[in-house]
Amino acid sequence: MAAKTHKALLVTEIGKPLTLTTERATPQPAEGQVLIRVTIAGPNPHDHKARDNGLFIAQALPAVLTNDVVGEVISLGPNTDKYTVGDHIVGQATFDQKFTQTGLQEYAVVDVDFSAKIPEGFTDDDGATLPTNVIAPLVALFDASALDIPAPWTEEAKTFDYQGATVLVLGGGSNCGRFGVQLAAIAGIGRIVVVGGDEAELKSYGATDVIDRHGSPDEVAKRIRDVVGDDLIYAYDAINPPATQILGVNALSSTKKGKLARLLPTGQLDESKVHTKKGGFEVKNVFGSSQVKPVLSKPFWDRVPQYLKDKKLIPTAYEVVSLNDWDANKVNEVLDRYRDGKRVVKTHFHL
Repeated sequence: MAAKTHKALLVTEIGKPLTLTTERATPQPAEGQVLIRVTIAGPNPHDHKARDNGLFIAQALPAVLTNDVVGEVISLGPNTDKYTVGDHIVGQATFDQKFTQTGLQEYAVVDVDFSAKIPEGFTDDDGATLPTNVIAPLVALFDASALDIPAPWTEEAKTFDYQGATVLVLGGGSNCGRFGVQLAAIAGIGRIVVVGGDEAELKSYGATDVIDRHGSPDEVAKRIRDVVGDDLIYAYDAINPPATQILGVNALSSTKKGKLARLLPTGQLDESKVHTKKGGFEVKNVFGSSQVKPVLSKPFWDRVPQYLKDKKLIPTAYEVVSLNDWDANKVNEVLDRYRDGKRVVKTHFHL
């Protein structure tokens, strides 16, 4: 049984370092939830924006960060039987302002619909590479609010021509790009064209073409068009800010209406730099939250263990940082690296 209170690392003031508390109330799982002892908390770039700028949390301090959570099930909510006590599971915490699900604390509740059991032969670290980095491209590719390609388990999939479809993934060197390639391959998309990243790695995931990202936007767009011609209608940008999202737009067909799904919706595109688009185009903003997109994400999470066992989902690289001492400085150092634009390997805080 969990203690009534537990340790947690908190944002207590925006723009200030995280601090330790030993008296955070331990939540109880509701129906459809389980309580876990957290083993891994995984930060993402938005966590530094939360700490430093108040993204998602400004009106709800003190706040607990990290939406990528792995742990051992220690109790079940009412009428909840997806897991048993002792199972190790991975899930994505909701972006609400209660912070009972986020990772930088000893105990957290997890929505069973938006989580998966870590299958035999895989580690907690393998699972921790997934949540936010896989849900963002899942929404980008398959949700009606974004590219609206039918998810492969849906009724619409039965009549969709995946083999005849082409998807452009911008940012193949990012984890959201890598998982975008894997998801496109799971769907059976015939041509998966990727800009940036390691060619051998991306082709092992299912990429058909990997394009050098170096050069001006027009130079790179020409390389893309040399591969896809004027037929591209699906583009997914995992990394670029608005100033360089023009690359994906200009790669889209000039005669057919295309869509660009972007993970960084931080401003408007400079449409003066858009090449002629007689068919028009749409820019779709992506928010990669399982709880916001339950119809799409629940059946995906249900399939995650088998996708892992079948090597259709391949965990990405990570770096372990032990947090057994609850040293907030270790977390602040990683968030500082995100803030300062330095390279950060996917970090797993072991609690």
